[in-house]
Amino acid sequence: MFSSSVLRLSSRGTGTNTKFCFHCASFATVNGPRLQLNNLRDNLGALKKSKRVGRGIGSGKGKTAGRGHKGQKARQGNKGLKGKGFEGGQTPLKITIPKTGFTNRSNKIFLAELNLGKLQDYINVGRIDITKTITMKDIWEANVVGNIKDGVKLLAKDSEKLIAPINIEVTRASKAAIEAVEEIGGTVVCSYYNKLGMRAHLRPDKFDVLPKRARPPPKLMPYYTNYENRGYLSPEIQLKLLQEKVLERERQNQQEDQKE
Repeated sequence: MFSSSVLRLSSRGTGTNTKFCFHCASFATVNGPRLQLNNLRDNLGALKKSKRVGRGIGSGKGKTAGRGHKGQKARQGNKGLKGKGFEGGQTPLKITIPKTGFTNRSNKIFLAELNLGKLQDYINVGRIDITKTITMKDIWEANVVGNIKDGVKLLAKDSEKLIAPINIEVTRASKAAIEAVEEIGGTVVCSYYNKLGMRAHLRPDKFDVLPKRARPPPKLMPYYTNYENRGYLSPEIQLKLLQEKVLERERQNQQEDQKE
């Protein structure tokens, strides 16, 4: 047992006892001077002297310096035996097997991440209008995300903050984000834009003639034709868009009739 103010320690192999005072926060030896900066020492065995080779036969490590006679292990550098996969000089197995496949980095898709909690924060301060469909152009102009290179992916982080029913169009969306938006009466549509189409979508003022929108490549077509992903080419989404166009035309006709 030890008191609350003094802790007694014993160091192995030194034959001295040491105590630590909690009040003065310092070590002091019982049989020696107080431990200070000018008498700090390493523990016994903490430092080991390096082996000195090639200092004559009397040292025991002279002449061949413990490497023996000739051979690869006795050569200077001896890099042949270092590293995994070395097979004594013959062609390693990893080199005899041909390479297959590649990674096309030029076609890699970079999507900016957009969390629902952050989106609601920008809605609260009035940076985003929820009375119309929120597009990636609105997200870029409001500076919700930084640089939009290939699109925006909607994520469900802090989804409990989302209280406004929104209609949003993004490149991709997680299943949790889709469920969170639709629970409060919103909609999510995932649309594809290639690099030229994305530039035209974000900055139409830079184009004299807007390019025609490209369809997804064959590898991405299953994603955008699946309603579970809320793809814009799925039959369900196409039917909703058609119904909205019909309703909008009816409203325009009614307004024209009222003016007459």
